Amino acid sequence: MVQIAFYGFTALTLGGALAVLLTRNVLYAAFFLLLTLLGVAGLFVLASADFLAVAQIMIYVGGVLVLVIFGVMLTHKPELPAATSSQTPNRIPALNRAGSRSAWVVALLVAGALFVALYTLLARSNFALLNRPVGWQTTINTVGRQLMTEYVVPFEIVGILLLAALIGATYLAAPLTKRL
Repeated sequence: MVQIAFYGFTALTLGGALAVLLTRNVLYAAFFLLLTLLGVAGLFVLASADFLAVAQIMIYVGGVLVLVIFGVMLTHKPELPAATSSQTPNRIPALNRAGSRSAWVVALLVAGALFVALYTLLARSNFALLNRPVGWQTTINTVGRQLMTEYVVPFEIVGILLLAALIGATYLAAPLTKRL
């Protein structure tokens, strides 16, 4: 079971990374990057590096990827006015309402099947961390204890640097908000 999960997360990571390289749409590349980062987090979980998995999801997926998507959405160029039909003979017609309704049905079926598959996998799984005694030490406890004892000064310096970067980003973005 663990080998199947390992190969699945490896395929997800490599497939997502390959799709990021091959796609020409920046927004699609960001979504494929999401798959890649989630696959890496899954590999961290399989390696019993729970802190790195949570940090991967919180920092890269929750922070960096959202920032990339936000940047893509802010810099999206508006489409040019529609040209006359004589200038674009090979123009593809837009989907009608029936076509978009069938797309919704397919999307709901795929989402439902994915939910059932993931729920079945989670219900049948035997998580090793849940079977350990209450006082068992995890990497999160170790990292947290070291950050608050041995490495408290570098931890506080990084916090101040991140606060300065946030203030600087807010200052730089202020003229943009006035234009919107």
